[in-house]
Amino acid sequence: MTAVSHPLESFHAVIPAGGAGTRLWPLSRASRPKFLLDLDGSGRSLIQQTWDRLHDLIPADRIHVVTGRAHAQAIREQLPDLTGLIVEPSPRDSMPAIGLAAAVIGAQHPGAIIGSFAADHVIDDQVSFAEAIGQAVAVARTGLVTTIGITPTEASTAFGYIESGERLGVEGAGSARAIRSFVEKPDAATAADYVASGSYSWNGGMFVTRTDVLLGHLERLQPGLHAGLMTIASAWTGGDRQAVLDSTWPALTKIAIDHAVAEPVSLEGGMAVVPGEFTWDDVGDFAALQDIGAASSPETIWVDAGGLAIAEDGTTIAVVGLDDVVVVRTSDALLVVARDSAQSVKDVVAELKRRGRDDLV
Repeated sequence: MTAVSHPLESFHAVIPAGGAGTRLWPLSRASRPKFLLDLDGSGRSLIQQTWDRLHDLIPADRIHVVTGRAHAQAIREQLPDLTGLIVEPSPRDSMPAIGLAAAVIGAQHPGAIIGSFAADHVIDDQVSFAEAIGQAVAVARTGLVTTIGITPTEASTAFGYIESGERLGVEGAGSARAIRSFVEKPDAATAADYVASGSYSWNGGMFVTRTDVLLGHLERLQPGLHAGLMTIASAWTGGDRQAVLDSTWPALTKIAIDHAVAEPVSLEGGMAVVPGEFTWDDVGDFAALQDIGAASSPETIWVDAGGLAIAEDGTTIAVVGLDDVVVVRTSDALLVVARDSAQSVKDVVAELKRRGRDDLV
């Protein structure tokens, strides 16, 4: 293996920033998705927190964000030191977004390793996060696509799982293991078996790989998508970048990186996992928001009741006789939901769309 002067010297981070966070309606909207919000009261939005933990490891010019046109300006305002902003003409899921970043970065920095990190996750313990990234980069240098498996804290049915195999013995990555399989979200009994076995981790959607390796897999497994991405990347530094992007992008296959690369490559023995020993949450709903320490608005009055109450517009909220309830008030909407039904808030957004109330979604 070629020696490097610093373990992360060729490492670039990619932050795909998309989605509306429908389970966090009415706080999160299509025009103001959850990654732009300060949900935990830290004073930093989720994408700013993502930037902070990556910038602690690498310079700002090696952090890249891929987002849609609707959110580009807000991201520029929240991340004033960002120089690598890639703006998608339309959402095509995670593989085109990450693949374009890989093609652009790889063309400008041959031999680069990229890591993809969602814009809307909350991670505690920067030391453990840095340790996991260091191990993942060491494994990626060997040509394996590497992911960071989150150590389960419960038998959750809300996440996909990664089944780990034999230890790899990569220098600088003593905890790295081969991946046997990716498993879709299981039922409760299966999830309990997974956690009890000690061989499974949560799939947090973090991937680390050499750009040439990722693009090679794409060329083999998704040749049409690969060809389109390379066409765009070849025009990236020219005057016709936008024209080529606008004409090529809409025809790209809409597919997630999990389905395009991770799952098939794992079955071929080309994937590895390193453990993430840090606290992690994708803040997928209001129950998760409460779990990460979000506090009720200070004017909330609880009488024989408990839960989470947020008044974005300053309204005083009183809750009487209800336990484990979530109440969220904005200037144009009110949500009341039992904590154990928090995942179903997305159905409210679906119904609003059905009614043509695009002003509320």
